[in-house]
Amino acid sequence: MVRERIEIKKIDNATSRQVTFSKRRRGLFKKAQELSILCDADVACIVFSSTGKLFQYSSSSMDSILERQKLHSKNLKKMEQPSLKLQLVENSNYTRLNEEIAQKTNQLRHMRGEELNGLSLEELQDLEKTLEFGLTQVMEKKAEKIMTQINVLQQKSAELTEENEQLRQRVQEVQEVSGNKEQTTPESKITNYEDGPSSESVSTSGCSSSGPSQDCDDSSDTSLKLGLPYYG
Repeated sequence: MVRERIEIKKIDNATSRQVTFSKRRRGLFKKAQELSILCDADVACIVFSSTGKLFQYSSSSMDSILERQKLHSKNLKKMEQPSLKLQLVENSNYTRLNEEIAQKTNQLRHMRGEELNGLSLEELQDLEKTLEFGLTQVMEKKAEKIMTQINVLQQKSAELTEENEQLRQRVQEVQEVSGNKEQTTPESKITNYEDGPSSESVSTSGCSSSGPSQDCDDSSDTSLKLGLPYYG
């Protein structure tokens, strides 16, 4: 069966209030004892009844626990409120940092050529030496960077030249191979019959005017059989 939940408010009946106080006080002390045993903690409970009667429980000495509580409270207050010495140190550091910032700001303005009226001759000479030294360092670093870039570009140029030479050699080799193939084609072996009869055909087909007509006819037949042109 579900236990009815009690509304948390002041009990009007004095007798019921006293009974509830006694029960809850014993339960509270019991829980404090269990907490002390289970968790090895120093626990102290102080309860005053409505009539002003004191009830207390402590896992050890009540006085020692109260002293520890007071000491801890004092330490917390010290931590929350920094000491005067610490405040002075912080103020001095703050002042010193502000002075350094102002000094560095003035130096930067002087190096830019601003607010030079308040400087003496010696200060101006020192500033000039500082600027000359800084300018020398800048120029040296600039020259070093330029030389590095020049070396890189020269190296790239040499690599490109070498690559171009290799490509040129490859093109030349390809051209030579193509020329050799053209020279070895069978066109040179083709007999040029269209330009006219060869010497053999002429000698075979030729006949003298004084010879008999039978010889000329034989030569013409021979020329036709060889596939050569015949000129009558």
